[in-house]
Amino acid sequence: MMEQPQSYCKGAEVLLNLQPTSSVTIQYHPHFGPHDDLILLELDEKFLPDVLYQRVTLRGQPDEDAVLCTKSKTFSVKFVGNSNSVFLVPPADYSTSHENQQDCDGDNYKQKVAAPVIKVAPGNMELVEVAPRLDKLKSILSENLYGSDEASAMEDLEFMETSMKKLYKWDDLINKVQASDDELKAGLQALSAVEIDGYWRIVDEKYMDMILRMLLHNSVLNDWSLNALIEEKVVSVLESDGFPRKLAYHCLNVYGSRVEEAMDGGVWRLDARRVCVHFARRILKEGKRKLESFMEEWSRMIPEEMQPSFDMLEGEVLTEKLGVETWVHALSVSSLPSTPAERFAILFKERSKWEWKDLEPYIRDLNVPGLSSEALLMKYTRRSQPSIDAEPVFSAR
Repeated sequence: MMEQPQSYCKGAEVLLNLQPTSSVTIQYHPHFGPHDDLILLELDEKFLPDVLYQRVTLRGQPDEDAVLCTKSKTFSVKFVGNSNSVFLVPPADYSTSHENQQDCDGDNYKQKVAAPVIKVAPGNMELVEVAPRLDKLKSILSENLYGSDEASAMEDLEFMETSMKKLYKWDDLINKVQASDDELKAGLQALSAVEIDGYWRIVDEKYMDMILRMLLHNSVLNDWSLNALIEEKVVSVLESDGFPRKLAYHCLNVYGSRVEEAMDGGVWRLDARRVCVHFARRILKEGKRKLESFMEEWSRMIPEEMQPSFDMLEGEVLTEKLGVETWVHALSVSSLPSTPAERFAILFKERSKWEWKDLEPYIRDLNVPGLSSEALLMKYTRRSQPSIDAEPVFSAR
């Protein structure tokens, strides 16, 4: 039972050295009330410095549940009720206007100590690490792809004003996408997004195809090795062919990697898998193909320096038997949602049963803190095995 305010010594300081077997009198603070602006937050100690030094942010739109982000992680924020009463006691200097405030030092300390309660907390906010919600990033950046028409209309002010209606800078993205800064950067990289004039953009596939084909054409004309492309030469030639300099660099970054640093930008090597996957996607964009026909056309499109292998297309295509013929069609893991429930729903709509060798490439990138791949399989699939020697088969739970 709490006492009414008296001329007792007040402040949370009286609780700092309280022994487990001792007790202290509590009383109502003059400002006692609901204080809805005060909420308890339970933290893992390792995140305490981030909070104390204001290195965390709450992110989410009004129609979304808020998440708390550190520099590298995202946490859901959930309210957890308390079965016991939790009293909030402010420091002694919370209100300097108390006329009855007395010194806690002196001989009467033990007799007149009291803790003034300003609020009874019904519970606290709890943080649970979650995967970043990056599907929205792809959705909003796909609203306005950067294409060849925009690149050729840089001087057309009316066109530029229209095209900039759905563009997003970094500050726009961190306000709209529920992900930490590091996770957002990784998401942009996974989408092959590029910053153009301060706005983050996804380049239209057809335009990227034009740039890559021109790069490969110039490599033949100029006898360039695809394993040793001189950055400045490549960029200059592509720029002279009418492509923006920024997009020329972007093409190298999407389909290759820098293998040597230099004052002029260094040397790049085109990645065989990335280039081969690009052309496989272009072929299958029109629909399924017979495997033999696909492989023939694919081999013709690939540069001579590269050797295409069907293994490169893991997580990009599926095969199926129709009579005696084997057909291939596109199903890119990058096109699937990152939420496990939505991912598995699409996969089982594609096929009612999956062998592990086919299923694994489509779930290995799922990131759910606290859940392993095995746990995800148990939650969303049923496993069957016709015989001891047979490969396991997974169907929807």
